[in-house]
Amino acid sequence: MKDRYIPKPADLADIELPAELACLSETIAKNVHEVWAQNRMAEGWSYGDKRDDLLKQTPCLIPYEELPEIEKDYDRNTAINTLKHIIKLGFEIRPKNKNIISHVSLKK
Repeated sequence: MKDRYIPKPADLADIELPAELACLSETIAKNVHEVWAQNRMAEGWSYGDKRDDLLKQTPCLIPYEELPEIEKDYDRNTAINTLKHIIKLGFEIRPKNKNIISHVSLKK
């Protein structure tokens, strides 16, 4: 018998995102939703007023900007924790061009 799975994500409590990465996280969150939506549609899912696994319908197959905040928070959490994990592993994330920070911030 297999042991019960207990998730053990990296402890990221000591990592604080710099302001420019906090802005980047929203752009990543939007892309996370776009990838999820594209995959769902490829699996035959479509928009529906309520989630129905049998009919493969979900109310979340809408643009990121139209999602309820609770759904956006799921994508934001993925983005923020991914960025924090990258930093915790010792990598640096910085723009090649400093002007890109204001461009990313404006896309929110």
